[in-house]
Amino acid sequence: MRRSKLYKAQAATFQLDQRYTLDEALALLKEMPAVKFDQTVEMAIRLGVDTRKSDQTVRGAVALPAGTGKTVRVCVVADGPAAEEAKAAGADFVGYDDIVAKIKEGWLDFDILIATTDAMKMVRPLGRQLGPRGLMPNPKTGTVSDQPGEAVREAKAGRAEFRADRGSCVHVPIGKLSFENSALKMNFGAVVDALAKARPSSAKGTYFLSCTISSTMSPGVKINLKELTRSQE
Repeated sequence: MRRSKLYKAQAATFQLDQRYTLDEALALLKEMPAVKFDQTVEMAIRLGVDTRKSDQTVRGAVALPAGTGKTVRVCVVADGPAAEEAKAAGADFVGYDDIVAKIKEGWLDFDILIATTDAMKMVRPLGRQLGPRGLMPNPKTGTVSDQPGEAVREAKAGRAEFRADRGSCVHVPIGKLSFENSALKMNFGAVVDALAKARPSSAKGTYFLSCTISSTMSPGVKINLKELTRSQE
């Protein structure tokens, strides 16, 4: 694979095969040659699950204590008191038939879609529009809720969804490179804890197999797996 000059310069600042503590890895990311925007810091964890088996799916959402550093546009499909609750909580768009009609026509100017249980009968047929963008509400991620106000507040405060891909890897953003290290560490710990709780009962053996953190434009820095245990203490 052809690598850019920036990637090569960043990779030269550390040992690619070495496993670092979380403090060391965050320091390395911040010392690497920079770009002109505030990069997102992402963690990637490979899990000891077989996602081809339906009982070993790992999926969920986690409220990041220090937020994501991103302004999130929240759309809610709800009616009656639930719609008023969502508006009061700060949802950017709230509606029922009107929102569903706009989405059918191709409108997707939001980052998270939340729906009440009753509204899902109208939202499910929108799979063609919502599915490719990962916007379909799901109870496992807290986006199907009969308490839309609480769901909106969590989404606005900083909430990250996760799902193990075909390679059993989970990629989760944990903030911006400009965050204090203490904030990134809190978010890291929250994700590890959420993944531990989402462990399928049928998954045997070692669950956390490897972990890296990276910024938007950087190589991944390998994390010592002991850090995952420490974050749960």
